[in-house]
Amino acid sequence: MSKALIKRLFLFAPVLFLSFSIISCSTTKKIKYFEDIPDSGQLKIVPTSAYMEPKIQVDDILTIIISTVDPAATQNINLGNVAVSGLLTSSMASANSQSVVSGYLVNKSGNVEMPILGEVHLLGLTTDEASKVIKEKASQFYKDASVIVRYANFKITVTGEVTKPSIYVMPNEKVTILDALSVAGDLTIYGKRDNILLLRENSDASKTPYRIDLTKSNIMSQPYYYLRQNDYIYVEPSQGKAAANDIQQTRSIAILSSIVTVVIVLISRINF
Repeated sequence: MSKALIKRLFLFAPVLFLSFSIISCSTTKKIKYFEDIPDSGQLKIVPTSAYMEPKIQVDDILTIIISTVDPAATQNINLGNVAVSGLLTSSMASANSQSVVSGYLVNKSGNVEMPILGEVHLLGLTTDEASKVIKEKASQFYKDASVIVRYANFKITVTGEVTKPSIYVMPNEKVTILDALSVAGDLTIYGKRDNILLLRENSDASKTPYRIDLTKSNIMSQPYYYLRQNDYIYVEPSQGKAAANDIQQTRSIAILSSIVTVVIVLISRINF
């Protein structure tokens, strides 16, 4: 082998090395959900965690609607679902838009202050139980009244490697981890499916962390499968994220190296 050929191979070595680096960095393994469930054949039944209705807490905002035969009779109560200070992102709006939450605020004593009915203690009740308590009190003023109580600020925070990270006000209180991720546009290609962090707020304001592995179907039987108000979900980025951030810089170096190599090769041809 001539010295000229050896020199040319030596000059092209950096280009080959950088090319392989780019290919290896841009290759990302896609991990599917529930890998332990077979695609076909012997499909298994997946047990689901029992749903526990959330309890009304201080600073919750409740939408309370009382209906009677005469709509005008309860108009003052229903109009009491006024805007409460504080902006939250609606699940029906874009990730960057905001809307004002309307409803009755549960005060520090655990009560809501309603026109005509006065103070009603709802702390620690489910929305179904709260409906019955309000209906009983409303029966003193109205005949055959029906009551609907719903959360106006059942919010979940989803951040990290998802398509639309934001704070979401969910349309109902029976929400799963899969529902929340779907509302946020699902994980990006760089999100870790096997190590999602869920922070849950306790009654004493402390936080309980959970680690969630979406590649396993047993998450459906775990206590964190059904979310609670103020749950915080963080999707950690994979190592491929850092590689993707550096890929442009790597490509630039490869292009520059190629140009330099071509120039050197042309010079070497002239010399040899």
